[in-house]
Amino acid sequence: MSDALELVGGSLLRGLRVVECSMLGPGAVSTPLADLGADVIKVEPPSGDYIRSMSWPIVEGSSLLHLHISRGKRSITLDLRTDAGREVFLDLVAGADAVIEAMRPGGLDRRGVGYERLRQVNPAVVMFTISGYGMTGPYRELPSHGIAYDAWAGTVAPVAGPDDLPSIPDHTSIGIAAGPLFGTAAILAAVLRARATGEGCHLEVAQSDAAAAFDWLRSEGHRAYARPQSEVTGNAADGYERRPPGTAGMADSVRYQFYASADGHVLFMASERKFWRNFCSAIGRDDLFEAHPGSEVADHARGDLALRRELAAIFLRRTTEAWVEFGLDHDVPLCPVNTPATIASDRQFADRMPWQPSDRLVAEQLPFPVRVAGEAPPAAGRRAPAAGEHTEEIARELLGYDEERFERLRKAGAFGG
Repeated sequence: MSDALELVGGSLLRGLRVVECSMLGPGAVSTPLADLGADVIKVEPPSGDYIRSMSWPIVEGSSLLHLHISRGKRSITLDLRTDAGREVFLDLVAGADAVIEAMRPGGLDRRGVGYERLRQVNPAVVMFTISGYGMTGPYRELPSHGIAYDAWAGTVAPVAGPDDLPSIPDHTSIGIAAGPLFGTAAILAAVLRARATGEGCHLEVAQSDAAAAFDWLRSEGHRAYARPQSEVTGNAADGYERRPPGTAGMADSVRYQFYASADGHVLFMASERKFWRNFCSAIGRDDLFEAHPGSEVADHARGDLALRRELAAIFLRRTTEAWVEFGLDHDVPLCPVNTPATIASDRQFADRMPWQPSDRLVAEQLPFPVRVAGEAPPAAGRRAPAAGEHTEEIARELLGYDEERFERLRKAGAFGG
């Protein structure tokens, strides 16, 4: 990787080599690793990963899904149905820290290069399998796509569509994002142990499990409420009433609620008495605080419609930006309510999440959000590759194949037709 690319992509993981065999979205497990400087080699079948044609939008002929997930990686095409293709793959694994199997469980095993075979050439290799429902359980072989994991985990529910038919709502996809992030952390932990002990391991995550784990507060809350009232109660601020877990119990909240502003909406979050006092004093309404002081913490004045209407009238008097400034000036928790289409105009977003330019990555993309303090966030130094774009480069520069060996393997079908 050139110095220019290192400056863009960061070097926190320089020296980490990852071999990735992925189809579609699960390849996101290695995207943060590439952003942080790891050498991620995407091994594709001769026909390529059809991620390039999936979803929308399509930017200059490739899907944004591919442009984002595959950024910063190198691509080599290998036909793992051939002895020659498996030979090259094992050569790659011999010098790798981790191998990612991002497909249905057992995909590499069926091609003769499963974990036990990989250990023979590299005992310290970490293999990571990411799949829809995991390597065990009754759903192991069930075909699936991204929204399945959120529906399974109870994080997205159908809404009424045309003719009241159930429809998929706009929502944040959790399983396909959380699974790779949990995986990234586990891979790095396993590599650290392997480097210290020389012993690798085989990790696996189900994107469905990850969606459930990400939404732990609600599922664990329901589980806790299954115990008797004598053991598990609600919060003291609500008279110990067992409100629904998570944010579901906040629908009737007043001091922690959405309010319309003069030009949009704000989220008001004065659930602590000190913040409620700051707000009332700053708007010249100490009478509101004296009439409704509430509990010291966790008090949302739930169900007080009279107070809610009064606050609604107050918030309409200023713009969203003016309320944000008010919060900064008077130590009151207030947040602008953005959408995926409007967040780019938010000044906090502009300061923290600079768009990575399309002249480098084909489409404008957001950076990896963790940074070294005082530095710009790291971002991939190269665009997502075409299928097999780096085949010869990897074979010659990384594996050290000379002309004779490369040609022998090529003629034997290692790299496809």
